[in-house]
Order: sequence, then C-alpha cells, then structure tokens
Amino acid sequence: MKGMILKEFRELRRDRRTMAMLVALPIVLLIVFGYAANFTVDEIPTAVTGERADQIERALPEIFTVAADNDPDADPRQLLRDNVVDLAIDTSTQPPTAYLDGSSLFAAQSADAALARAGDAVEVEILFNPDLDTSWVMVPALIGLILTFIGTIITSIGLVKERQNGTLEQLAVMPLRPWDVILGKIAPYFILAAIDMLIVTLVGVWLFDVPFAGNPWLFAVGAGLYLFVVLGLGVLISTVSQTQAQAIQLAIMMLLPQILLSGFIFPLDAMPTVIAWIGRCLPLTYFVEMSQGIFLRGAGLTSLWPVFAVLLGMAALIFTAAVLRFRRDLAPRVHQKARAS
Repeated sequence: MKGMILKEFRELRRDRRTMAMLVALPIVLLIVFGYAANFTVDEIPTAVTGERADQIERALPEIFTVAADNDPDADPRQLLRDNVVDLAIDTSTQPPTAYLDGSSLFAAQSADAALARAGDAVEVEILFNPDLDTSWVMVPALIGLILTFIGTIITSIGLVKERQNGTLEQLAVMPLRPWDVILGKIAPYFILAAIDMLIVTLVGVWLFDVPFAGNPWLFAVGAGLYLFVVLGLGVLISTVSQTQAQAIQLAIMMLLPQILLSGFIFPLDAMPTVIAWIGRCLPLTYFVEMSQGIFLRGAGLTSLWPVFAVLLGMAALIFTAAVLRFRRDLAPRVHQKARAS
C-alpha cells in the first residue's frame, strides 16, 4: 500500500490542473461565496422560560412556534447552544429577554424583525453572532462545500483516469483486498483535503474574522468523518463512470442538491417539509450543522453526538457500497484478462 500511495502522489504532482483545483479553487470559493444573500424564515422554533412563560406564549406573534413540551425551567442560553430552538425568551427578567441564535442567521434576522415590530415588550440579545454577519455563518459551511468538491469530483476523476489507463485491472490481479485498493487510492486525496480544510479554516478566520469558539479536535474528527463520506461517494461515482466527463457530470449532479438543500444557501426552516426531509438525507447538511455549532456556539459532543452518529453511519454505508461495487466492477475485467492470457 505504501508504494501505491507514493505512486499516487507522484501522479498528482505531474497533473498540474488537478493540483491547481486542489489549491486555488478552494480559496476562490471561500472569497466569492463568503458574501451571500439572506432569506426570511416564516416559522421560528421558540422556547419560553420563567414563571410568566404561559402569559408570554399567548402574546407571541404567529411566526414564533413554541413546542408543546416547552420547559419553563430550562436555561435559555443552553437551549440555543444545543440548537434546540432559535429563540428563547426568559421571562424572569424585567422586561423579558429574548435570546436569538445568531448562528441560525436567517431565523435570527426574521425573529429580530418580528420582535422589533412587536414594540418594546422584550429586550433582544443576539448570541453567537451579535452583528448577524453573513460571513460568520457562511464560512463554516463553505469548508464543507470545498471538502465535498474534492471528495466527489476530483476523487472520481482520478479513479476514472486509472481505469482508462488500465491501471485498475493490474491492481485487481494483485493479492490486494478491495479495501486495500480503495484506501490506498483515496489516501492522498484525504491528506490533501485535510490540508485544504486547515488552509480554508485559517483563511476564513483571518479574512472574515470568524470566531472559533469550540474544540478544534472535535471539529477535526467531524470533518474526518465527513471526508470519508464524500470520498466514498467519489469512489461510487468512479465505478459507474467510463470517462472523466461522465464522472464530472455525476459529481455535479450529486453536488448541486447538497448546495441547495443542505442549509448552505437556503435555510431548511424556510423549505417545504418534504424538501427539508430530502435535505436531511444529505451529508453536507450535517457538516454545516456540526461546523456552525463548533465554530460559533462552541457546541460540544453532548449536543452534537446525533450529527456525528449520522456521519459515521453514512461513512460506513457508503464505503461498504463503494467496496462492493468496486469488486463487482473489476471481477469481469479480471476474468477477461485471465482468458486473454
């Protein structure tokens, strides 16, 4: 496997276009898409705490949706940090304090406007993104978009190129398991994507003044899980593509829904229920939730473990499917080569 990894690095070094895509394009995406428009949310999950919770609930505008199991004794700040609601009203203060989750940019903007129209009944405090800066929310999500681009498009192109050159058939007759071949092939992409993630994170924090409030190791683990998911998708795309053009087309087809339905551009809360559920089936959705939670809210594993569990399950499922499809794809080629010899 070591020789295979070194060989892949040498080929990447010779392919200047691919190296340019790996290094330059992520920075371009970060700068261009860091300035994004905002959108209005018509329904905002809300919690009301304190002794006057029932009274305040009845006076809230329709845009604020209070769950039936609302706990008046809960800590409003912790509810926002755990991403349970986007608005928490504490009635123990005078006047009541409305805490907004600034990491949920679109919901916070809509809630702030609705509370302003309601008058001075509450005092508004925005947490985690006090100025409602668009780039603070977009930069953590952009990291996921860049990793998705590398994992799906560039990985699938590289593996299809191997098929066209006949290299995969040579590997298939060697005493290597499909797991060994796939892991050996994607290792350089994983390392380069991890380096890109580090560069983009540092540039985003420096260029857009985005805070990093959480645990960097927790973020690294979540990003690593997500990388395995998108690299597995790249392998799957390569197994059903005969040419690099086909691989690019399939990768784009898988990339665009994730951009549009993951909460990266359009807020999930503003989508119809069915479309939002489709978004919940996409891996980028969970990376966006994880990265924004760690970057802005300082969320820990206690509140993010469902996201990590979903990413782990997706990685296991997609990689298993990639190995099975990879072995099925190569088996006829091996038999054909054996008959020819």
